[in-house]
Amino acid sequence: MQITWLGHSGFRIEIEGATLLIDPWLTGNPMFPADRRDEAIRGATHVLLTHGHGDHSADATSICKELGIPLVGIYDLVSYLESRDGVAAIGFNKGGTVDLAGARVTMVNAVHSSTLPGEAGPVAAGSEAGFMIAGEGHTIYVSGDTDIMADMQWMGEYHAPTIGILAAGGHYTMDMKRAAWAARRYFNFRAVIPCHYRTFGALEQDATEMVVALPGVQVIEPQVLDPISF
Repeated sequence: MQITWLGHSGFRIEIEGATLLIDPWLTGNPMFPADRRDEAIRGATHVLLTHGHGDHSADATSICKELGIPLVGIYDLVSYLESRDGVAAIGFNKGGTVDLAGARVTMVNAVHSSTLPGEAGPVAAGSEAGFMIAGEGHTIYVSGDTDIMADMQWMGEYHAPTIGILAAGGHYTMDMKRAAWAARRYFNFRAVIPCHYRTFGALEQDATEMVVALPGVQVIEPQVLDPISF
């Protein structure tokens, strides 16, 4: 299994028979080298969205159309994008599980917001979410954009993820201190990968605080397009 950071909150996860692109914002992402786009999306089987904000969804349907692959996410958002942009969609909702080429993906709660741009301002785009992705003996928790929430307690007990991909940049989501507190309180991770950081000046620029707060946990500061193997 390999996890590759695409910058910001974008990831490429190769697991079972699937190659999943999570929130693949590539165009205009200051962390992503534009000349490596083909490498990032090559062989992808599905695009997953946690919510509608442009720094997560802007490239989703163009990638789906280019590769002929489905868009996966909360029903309201992906159904709208299916109709608007003519892509195939797999819509489900929190508590539901879909089988994506052998990877079992369960949608879980997040606490944030979810909108798309409209002519008169932002328009509602379903509800924000996270994912538990199970396969090859691993369960990965992709938090999506979220703050700490009490739901993390049962999510940690029920799904028992060993790898956490946690939004931790602060300002719009948990910061490193809050994400580390949640990881320590609610989960038993072997490895944590922070994301939604370093992209802009308003966000945290390193994971030092998380590393210090999580002794015994492998905190991996990802590098763009550098695969992490498990």
